Amino acid sequence: MSVAVVTDSTAYLPEGFADRQSVSVVPLHVLVDQDSSLDGVDFGPAELAKALDERHTVTTSRPTPAEFADSYQAALRAGASGVVSVHLSRDLSGTWEAARLAAEETNSEVGAKLVRVVDSRTTGMGLGFAVLAAAKAAAAGAEPSEVERVAVDVASRTRTMFCLQTLEHLRRGGRIGPAAALVGSALAVKPLLHVSGGQILPLEKVRTTSRALTRLVELTVAAAGDGPVGIAVHHLGSPERAAELATRLAERLPNAAGCLVSEVGAVIGAHTGMGVLGVVVLPGGL
Repeated sequence: MSVAVVTDSTAYLPEGFADRQSVSVVPLHVLVDQDSSLDGVDFGPAELAKALDERHTVTTSRPTPAEFADSYQAALRAGASGVVSVHLSRDLSGTWEAARLAAEETNSEVGAKLVRVVDSRTTGMGLGFAVLAAAKAAAAGAEPSEVERVAVDVASRTRTMFCLQTLEHLRRGGRIGPAAALVGSALAVKPLLHVSGGQILPLEKVRTTSRALTRLVELTVAAAGDGPVGIAVHHLGSPERAAELATRLAERLPNAAGCLVSEVGAVIGAHTGMGVLGVVVLPGGL
């Protein structure tokens, strides 16, 4: 049997991709005024928009090790020869650590290293591209070590950039790190940030939303290079702007095999706020 691929809900794969690629998704937890839901299962972008609009407190937490262990054990019982579990950066969440603990427990129980855990050092479709590449390798019959290597390689080649309407949600959630330097001028600018080395870091400051979109296009084209490239656009509550961005990227990047567009859910959205617009670039493609 082939290797099973597991990820978490922050990959935000376009609808139907996980099922078609036989990827198991373990959801993170969303808390709205202490009421708990599961990211992407019973709490999606619409529920997040309503909660933020009504000024509820929205926080998130990692899956438990037991939830990961259940997923790993189910895959092994179904006949998988191993499991490769690929997750968002450990610097942004405790999800990787929960997966690692579950892998140690599962491997101890079976007496072999059947579960491998990968820190993608990114999130969104930066993670998603790594997961899809791992699933493709697994379907082709690759050994667990090769599936793991492919996931690490693809994740390391991605670049994730995004524009926020405000830094307030990142600041409140404690995810802002070095980007805190932008807070003082946040009212006057539209901050561009990126994921680098597993952290959210400041990239540029621009004055208007239209300029931010233009810079995302320019930066994406520069990062894409001249060869094949994978492109994904993320948004929250901005489908028209996301469609415009995807169209502009398609015009500028003839070597891209289309542009995946997906709306982020509560785990990312609670820390970015409504109106976030992002691009993930994969030079070389899958």
